[in-house]
Amino acid sequence: MRLDPTDRRILHVLQREGRISNAELAERIALSPSACHRRVNRLESEGYIREYVALLDMRKVGKPTVVFVEIRLSGQSDETLEAFEKAVRKIPDVLECHLMAGEADYLLKVAVEDTEDFARIHRQYLARLPGVAQMQSSFSLRTVVKTTALEV
Repeated sequence: MRLDPTDRRILHVLQREGRISNAELAERIALSPSACHRRVNRLESEGYIREYVALLDMRKVGKPTVVFVEIRLSGQSDETLEAFEKAVRKIPDVLECHLMAGEADYLLKVAVEDTEDFARIHRQYLARLPGVAQMQSSFSLRTVVKTTALEV
C-alpha cells in the first residue's frame, strides 16, 4: 500500500495526538468520520500504525537522567550477539538497545535516577552482560531535541 497525502496527514496528527477522537481527526483532515475511521483501521492493519502508547515524563516518574552506554564485545559470532541481546532485554532500565556500525557494537539508552542509581545498574546488570570487552558511559546533560514522530 502506498501512502497518499490524506494518509500522511492522518499519521502526522496521530503521532502527536494519539488520543484524538475520530470525529476531531476527521474534521482536522477534511474527511467524513466513517472514511477517516476506515483509513485509520487500514493504516493499523497494514502495520503503518504499530501501537498506541502513553509517553511518561521521566522527571515525574523519578528517572530524570539519561545515560548512553557504548559497548564493544569480545567477538562478533552469532552466539555472542544472541547471548548479549538476550541478557540486555532483561535489564528493566534500558529504554533502547541498538546494534551499531562503527566503533561500538551496541549503544544503550538507560533511564536512571542519578549517578548512584546508574552505579547500581552497572554493578547489577551491565557489568554482568556476556561478551563485553569494553564499556563507555556518557551522561546526557540536557535534551535538545526529543520526538517520537517520524516525518511522513
